Amino acid sequence: MDETWLRSLVWMDYRLAVLFTVILPAILLIWALVRQADAILRLLIIYWRVSSLLMITVYLAIATWSCPLSYITGLVARILIPISLWFWVDLNDEIRDLPQSFLKLVLTSWRWAVTIYSSLGAIASFPFLSCAFSGGEYAVNTPFCWVWLEAPWGYKEWFHPNASPGFLGFLGMVGLIIYTLYFAYFLLIRLGKQGRSALEQ
Repeated sequence: MDETWLRSLVWMDYRLAVLFTVILPAILLIWALVRQADAILRLLIIYWRVSSLLMITVYLAIATWSCPLSYITGLVARILIPISLWFWVDLNDEIRDLPQSFLKLVLTSWRWAVTIYSSLGAIASFPFLSCAFSGGEYAVNTPFCWVWLEAPWGYKEWFHPNASPGFLGFLGMVGLIIYTLYFAYFLLIRLGKQGRSALEQ
């Protein structure tokens, strides 16, 4: 693919990610809090926990030594986010039984939009997995891989202009370890006890 077209598509993906995975769920979270819509609120809290892998991905992408991991974590995040929105039987039932409202309509529309966006994004990410297994120097020096690192570096310049890339990569790695431990706990212990119920039993 032409490099200009690839860069345009990647930047469009980042803009859509900010809209669908940050701005809209933040608005919905505040809205659900104000309306005291408990089921929606619980679903969004779970969403934010799962989608924190996207922020971890941004920090991993900044350091040369950790950026190869970011291609994998970015793909995994795109897979886990739709699952987290539809996995919970009790929350799905509660939300389905809510009276019709604009909040419910917006939530349902957002869930489907994020599901479609994440699914297509996951499919589009597969060709770039080669960047994860070629070493950090290859990713940084190859336009095909570097195009995905431009936005994280822009984020660094805006929010961490004086921090070293290595330190930010270290923060990303610490976040990834904590995320992995919590996810392992969920899979090995909590899922066995509670199944697809989001509520403590």
